[in-house]
Order: sequence, then structure tokens, then C-alpha cells
Amino acid sequence: MKLSNRILNMQFSPIRKLTPYAAEAKKRGTKVYHLNIGQPDVLTPDIFFKAISNFKENVLKYTESQGMDALQESFIEYYKKWGTEFTKDELLITNGGSEAIMLTFMTLCDPGDEILSPEPFYTNYNGFAQVASAKMVPYLTKAEDGFHLPPKEVIESKITDKTRALMISNPGNPTGTVYTAEELRMLGDIAKEHDLFLIADEVYREFVYDGLKYTSALTLKDIEDRVIIVDSISKRYSACGARIGLVASKNKNLIHNIMKLCQSRLCVPTVEQIGAAALKDTPESYFIETRKEYQKRRDILVDGLKKIPGVVCQKPTGAFYIVAKLPVPDAEDFAKYLLTEFNKDGKTVMVAPAGGFYATPGLGKDEVRISYCLNCDDLKDAMDLLKAAIEGYQKVIK
Repeated sequence: MKLSNRILNMQFSPIRKLTPYAAEAKKRGTKVYHLNIGQPDVLTPDIFFKAISNFKENVLKYTESQGMDALQESFIEYYKKWGTEFTKDELLITNGGSEAIMLTFMTLCDPGDEILSPEPFYTNYNGFAQVASAKMVPYLTKAEDGFHLPPKEVIESKITDKTRALMISNPGNPTGTVYTAEELRMLGDIAKEHDLFLIADEVYREFVYDGLKYTSALTLKDIEDRVIIVDSISKRYSACGARIGLVASKNKNLIHNIMKLCQSRLCVPTVEQIGAAALKDTPESYFIETRKEYQKRRDILVDGLKKIPGVVCQKPTGAFYIVAKLPVPDAEDFAKYLLTEFNKDGKTVMVAPAGGFYATPGLGKDEVRISYCLNCDDLKDAMDLLKAAIEGYQKVIK
């Protein structure tokens, strides 16, 4: 029996597709340091759990398709500190940032339409585009430039009559790049001049280091009807499992039409919304301490990578990822080696091959994305293991 071309052409996540190898390694008694996934170990604010524990209803009912009033109000309060006052008809609660992206693509794109994005980009953008029968069109950013955007004319050269939107992740996943105010302004000008939307995935906006100033797409007031914000509580509050996200825009017609899709999936889970609504009371000290911790981890990771001969990387300035070029011909084969053959003192590491973060075939073949969500001691150990593994792998492939 035949399956759809849509699903057959869709790739598995490069972040998770090696999971069976990790499971087998663990069955053999090997400790696996997960550098492949952005799962924070920072504690979720206790007010999230307290709000849930105080939920005493006898029937767990549907909520509104746009999200509970209390959670919408919580997000509205949060965005005020970023200089934007949303109203309830300008935002929708979603099942994580992932659903927010998927619903946005489905609302903007007809079959064959295109979304422009700098590569490498978050691998699931490809999958979301395929679900919408659309296509991610990349323009290249380079490690030696800190993965910052190319000149305006390079981006504009990719625009066709099928282009519907520009999309960025800021700070970037997988690169950790924080775009400047000038880069955001350039994208805003392109969107205005070519009648496009600008989709800004700002899930990591709290995680910016080295005293850098963060510029949100929400600052582009002259094109606010073109800006679509995708957000999530997953990383900001270390609440990945809650699956609470958001799509917001001053373009009320856009939100009105995304609402049709929200109604078709009924609602977002009630209990998690209750917990998420309480997060507006998280003290600023939580974010300050979390930023300090991630910056410390980033420095350990970068220092460790630079001690490995042949590794090329730039220090990221945001999020909690780095893309590193390894002295190996095939990063995916090396990632499998780590989980199937390498073992030092009963331990190994798991990384995400970076090829899946590019849309251009052949790019990223010798690169990996590494997450620095592990605690400092584990990261130091993981870097020692990675160094030993590269040395061992180089001998194997000679």
C-alpha cells in the first residue's frame, strides 16, 4: 500500500535519528553524554508546579482554541517588557513553538511556495515546510563570519514570485548567532520592499551573552503588520515537556486565519496552560542566573573544542548550541562510531550531525551541532571523551 510522497520525502530529525544507537549503548552499560539535544537541566520555576498542584477541578475540560485567557494575559504581560503591547486577538497559544511554525507555514503557503532562511537552520523547519507543501530556500552563512547574514543583495537574489516570507531564528539554532540591529533592519527593509512576511523564531531571546544587546523583530515598528513572532516556554523556563508555545502578530487578519487551524486541533492541554500562566511571576534573578550558567558552560565547551587538533569553531553569543567543523570526513559516520564502537571508562558522547541543518546537499558533512545544556563537570568530561574519540576514529578510517 502506498504512503504519501509528502511523508516519504520528509527526513527524520538528525537530532533524534541516532537515538536507537544511544539506546543500545546504554543497554551495554555505557554512560552517554547527550550533546545532541537542547534539553536544559536548569530547574523549572517552582511556581509552574505549584499552579498545577492547586488545580482542583473535577472534570478536565477543553479550553478555548486560542488558549486560556489567563495564559494569553500572561504572555501579554511578558511582552510588555520587550516594548510591545499585544491584545488577545493578536496571539494564539500553540502546542510548543513547533506547532506555531507549522500553523504559520500552512497559513502563508500554497503548494510550491517558498520560505527564505539562512542556513544552517533548525532542521525541523524543513519538515514543517514539507507538511505545508512548501519549500525552505536557503542562503549560506559561514562560520568564519560568525554565521551572520550575508549582504542584502545575496538574500534578494533568492527571492522569486513563490517567496512568501523570510525566516530567522534569533538567537540562532543551531549556530548560537545573535543578529545585530542592522541585520534586523535589513531584513525588515527586504520584507517591505518585496511584500513579504518576516517570521522570527525568538525562543532563545533570554540567552544572550558577553553583554550583547538583543534586538527583537518586534522593534521593527514600521513593518509590524509583516512580523510574525514564534515563541515557547520550553527553553526560557526549562519546561520543554509542557509543550506550550505561541504565535503572535500585529496582523490581526493573519491571526484570525491561523485560528481556523487552531480550532481544527481543538485546544492546547489544559493543565500545562495553567502552569505556564503562572510563569509571568518568575523573578528576573532566574534569568540572570541562568544566563550566567550557560555562559560558563559555553566557555568550557569552546575551550575544550579548541584543544582538539583540527576542530574549527567560533564562540557563539546566544542560545546554547555551537556548530563545529571536525577533522573527520563524515560527521554522521563519526556520530555512529561514538555510540557503537567508542567507549572510554564506560562513557561516550552523542552529537548531532550538522548536515541535516542545511538545505543545500553536501554542506555540513564534516560538522556537528553540540548543545551545552550539560552541567560544567559533565561538559569537561565530554570534551575529553570527544578528543579521545576523534583520535581513535582517525586511526580507524586510515
